[in-house]
Amino acid sequence: MKKQPRIEVPGSVLEAFLNAIAMLSFFAMLLFLFFQYGALPDQVPGHYNGAGKVDRWGGKEELFLLPLIGIVLWIGMTVLEKYPHTYNYLNLTEENAEVQYKNGRRMINVLKNEILILFSFITIQNIRVASGTAEGLGVFFLPIYLLIVFGSVLFFMVRMLRN
Repeated sequence: MKKQPRIEVPGSVLEAFLNAIAMLSFFAMLLFLFFQYGALPDQVPGHYNGAGKVDRWGGKEELFLLPLIGIVLWIGMTVLEKYPHTYNYLNLTEENAEVQYKNGRRMINVLKNEILILFSFITIQNIRVASGTAEGLGVFFLPIYLLIVFGSVLFFMVRMLRN
């Protein structure tokens, strides 16, 4: 395996902004969860099918699972962001390394924040469904979310190939 150059790539203002938006949505969701928890029934949505309908119910303590997984992923990807020289690149050279590292770092940043916002949204929807104010995620949830995530990955891969 070819050793890739190590270049310090500082975070950008855009990355800090995306982190702030994701964290605000996460903490807002946690506040909503804690304020609603006592009023929720014992059974809450545990899983949705591809059409956004609940296909498994579980105990309300399961509501803490997605936020826990989300924050662990967010922290792990934040650490990963700091080491763009460990990612796989196509046609990496000394001349384009800094540009490629910035692009790779930004992709990880965007994806980690999309995931945290997704998990926050699903947790809020779980609370709404359990309390009877919503029926599910909706039929368009899965296609829209997949379009966002895969669209982001495709965008950054095209940028990688152009750089």
